[in-house]
Amino acid sequence: MFAEPVTLTGAYARLEPLSPAHAADLVEAVKDGELWRLWYTSVPEPDRVAAEIARRLGLLEKGAMLPFAVVEPATGRAVGMTTYMNVDAANRRLEIGSTWYRHRVQHTALNTECKLMLLTHAFETLDCIAVEFRTHFFNFQSRAGIERLGAKFDGILRQHSIAANGTVRDTCVYSIVASEWPAVKTHLSYQLSKPRYPAASC
Repeated sequence: MFAEPVTLTGAYARLEPLSPAHAADLVEAVKDGELWRLWYTSVPEPDRVAAEIARRLGLLEKGAMLPFAVVEPATGRAVGMTTYMNVDAANRRLEIGSTWYRHRVQHTALNTECKLMLLTHAFETLDCIAVEFRTHFFNFQSRAGIERLGAKFDGILRQHSIAANGTVRDTCVYSIVASEWPAVKTHLSYQLSKPRYPAASC
């Protein structure tokens, strides 16, 4: 298996292999900010969290996804999900996506550290040649966050998919390639060293 389950540990977050044991925490997490009401992204409703975990684990079995629970070390509770998805082992490429966090930990160091851990593992352990990020054209918060990571804009997939509410999604595609990784790693490490971030548990 190209991307095998692994635990990645940082100061603000721990990425654990997703399991049904995380369901109760994630139900509470998704209620914080009623994240499922955001029309331009896909976050499960509270009563669909268990099914979403099962869906992601099914893709893990097929080698197409490596899902993580995002755990807050200060509380030991899961506060969101993230994944390696669209895994292309033959070409050593993958996408980081299907990510959401409870409202309380958004705009903290947690997301930056999660992306740093995922990118480090992708480029330095899995030897990826490129890592992609994709998001809805209207998800301006996500687009800004991806650009702050240092990912480059590749373009827009017009009329890319049909959402559950019937709207048609234009997908913005970004990527970081292996030659850019040293500079991106330095940038993210610098961001985490700055005192402007509140602790993820605040």
